[in-house]
Amino acid sequence: MRKLKQILKRPVCGLLAICLLWCLSLPYFILTKVDQRSIGVIADNRLRENRKVWLETSKAQDVMKIFVQFVDDLLNVVKTDNNVSPSPCFKGYKEDIKALQEKMEAEKVKGQMKDEMIKELRADKVQLWQEVTRLEELLKQQLKKEEKKEKVESEDEIPEDKNCPLPPLDGFPECKGKIKWMKDMWMTDPCYSSYGVNGSLCSFLIYLSETESWCPVLPSRVVPSVIKETKQPVLEDAVIRGHFEELHQFLHNKTEFRWIQQRIKSMEEIWLEAGRSLSAKYNLEDRKTKQILVHPGVLTKEAGLKIAENAFSGGPLGELVQWSDLISSLHVLGHHLHLSASLPSLNKFFGIQTGGCPSRLSLVEPNLIYTDIIGLRQIQKVLKTSWIKYKCIIRVLDSFGTEPDFNHADWAKKYNLRSPFGGLNLTPMQFYTMFPHTPDNTFLGFVVQHQLSLEENEKLKSTQRKNQALIYGKSATFWKDKTSYLDVIHKYMDIHGTVDNDTLIPNYVTNHGIIKGTDVQTLLRQSKVFVGLSFPYEGPAPLEALANGCAFLNPRLKPPHSSLNTEFFKGKPTIREVTSQHPYAEEIGEPYVWMVDMDNQTDVERAITAILNRTIKPYLPYEFTCEGMLQRVNVLIEKQDLCSPAMSWPPLSALQVLKAETGVSCKQACRRAGLICEPAFFPYLNNATNLASHNIACQTSEFSDGHLVFPAYDSTRKHCLFQSDSLLYSCVRAKQSLNRICPCRDYIKDQVALCKACL
Repeated sequence: MRKLKQILKRPVCGLLAICLLWCLSLPYFILTKVDQRSIGVIADNRLRENRKVWLETSKAQDVMKIFVQFVDDLLNVVKTDNNVSPSPCFKGYKEDIKALQEKMEAEKVKGQMKDEMIKELRADKVQLWQEVTRLEELLKQQLKKEEKKEKVESEDEIPEDKNCPLPPLDGFPECKGKIKWMKDMWMTDPCYSSYGVNGSLCSFLIYLSETESWCPVLPSRVVPSVIKETKQPVLEDAVIRGHFEELHQFLHNKTEFRWIQQRIKSMEEIWLEAGRSLSAKYNLEDRKTKQILVHPGVLTKEAGLKIAENAFSGGPLGELVQWSDLISSLHVLGHHLHLSASLPSLNKFFGIQTGGCPSRLSLVEPNLIYTDIIGLRQIQKVLKTSWIKYKCIIRVLDSFGTEPDFNHADWAKKYNLRSPFGGLNLTPMQFYTMFPHTPDNTFLGFVVQHQLSLEENEKLKSTQRKNQALIYGKSATFWKDKTSYLDVIHKYMDIHGTVDNDTLIPNYVTNHGIIKGTDVQTLLRQSKVFVGLSFPYEGPAPLEALANGCAFLNPRLKPPHSSLNTEFFKGKPTIREVTSQHPYAEEIGEPYVWMVDMDNQTDVERAITAILNRTIKPYLPYEFTCEGMLQRVNVLIEKQDLCSPAMSWPPLSALQVLKAETGVSCKQACRRAGLICEPAFFPYLNNATNLASHNIACQTSEFSDGHLVFPAYDSTRKHCLFQSDSLLYSCVRAKQSLNRICPCRDYIKDQVALCKACL
């Protein structure tokens, strides 16, 4: 065995030498191949070849590992013989192989570093290419801008006109641009032609220099200097008018005022006679004409309510009645009216340029502005902050009224009383109501139409009043759940209606459909009772019934309706409680107005039998006649001054001071004394000196804006509390712990808006 090992020693050494040479040469050729092919790192196909080469290198390394393992195994075989030691050459070869393996590992790391470097270079190349592309795009855009600028400059070149040479434009930087605009746009608005613009350069320059001020005046033209200012006509004496021709000419073909004009025409003679009658009773000569803007916002298309369009098909008429009667009153009293029913007409009146041309009209400074809440918002939109200039001359028609705490924007916000109709911060007396239900506001009212033409009166002479009832309710929805109530009435008389839909009413009702006002009056004069259905609230129709000798059945509302419990009133700037369908008529009382509980058959029968057993004469309070309204409107125009801080009307001689019981409002306290609360007197009572003259002694006092009941008196401390915010004076609020100091006044019978000394 030993001899065999000695024999194998030489061949093994030779084999190891050959293997060693092969192993040494193989990595060399592989690495050389890698270095050569790494030179072209930029190209994508060479990168793929490098990956292949490195794969081959990995395989060579695997072979080397196998070979090293083989040498180790071979040496172990040789070592197994204790008497035979391995040749020194084997040890050297093993060490060389290990060194070669380490060198190959180092070369691998080096190759990986080269690969990372290649990736970074390629990313830099992509980023650089993107930057170059972006710069090229910017360059193209800049070139386009330059080309466009050159084109615009060439277009802006204004060709000289031999008849109208272009003057130096120093000091008129906008002139060239305005000329170019006029060249392109002058035909878009006919107003330019009305100023003489005809498309020529000369007409452009004349317009832009003389009508507007964008260009210098042409040397060949002399323009007189004109002081542009608001033109206020010379004040003339206001004279009671004897005709409506001028007003009808203005209203002709104005669709928003069609129903209003129809009502004015139907009452024309009544108005003219009322004007003559009032003039004969009172001295109306010492008056000056007023410039009065009338802008019913509810009639504008911008409001979107379509009240004017629906007036002839059963829509609400209350507001239209009031606007019609106000316009008639102002006209008969001799004032200059400026009627508006759109935003463009508002702009025109105030001289605000919204189109291409400035207004040709001379501006007229209004002395008074009558509008409604919608209209006031529109005026604020048109005038922006400058509306404040007109604030104190604005009168807002407001059917249901606005109470001071809702009107005061900060107070309403603090106590969550915000309303789409509140927060206007006007003096509460600037709100003009349909009925005198809110003493903090001003009662404007309307006229009850009850007089017929001579021809219609002749027809009625042969007509006897029938045993019939006319129902107050044009909309069939008002009749819902009222059948039992109507059944009781039907047992005693025939029932007629003027309803928009036959299908929702009892079949025993004779329905006349939607008819004009004079036909309604005819029905009222044929009927004995006008039957309320609890809605609509506070309309003019019940007073029309009384004026035509027809009793009114007025349903009680239990509990009273208000914005706190009734959907209709929600959002309205008041918490006034409505105790019946018509609270004003409720005050008139029997035999004209009969209060009933609709759900109480006995109560309804009592009222019906009482009405059938008596005859009532036509009755109409003076304040709802044409003459009564003329008197009231004239006094308000001449006397009510809300611009001056000093109180001048009503006269102080009308003041009667009352100290209310705790928890009682001034409205209640004055009414119990047969008087009315007058908020114009609050500033006078708001100091200790004046209270002392009315036997109210204040040992101590303070000013506060913490409540609406001030001025008030704390009897436990003899302490007076005065109001520090004039917008919070209120007739209608009360507090359990305080006595209100109330400014009351008397009033003319059937003319509650005026005191006896107010005329």
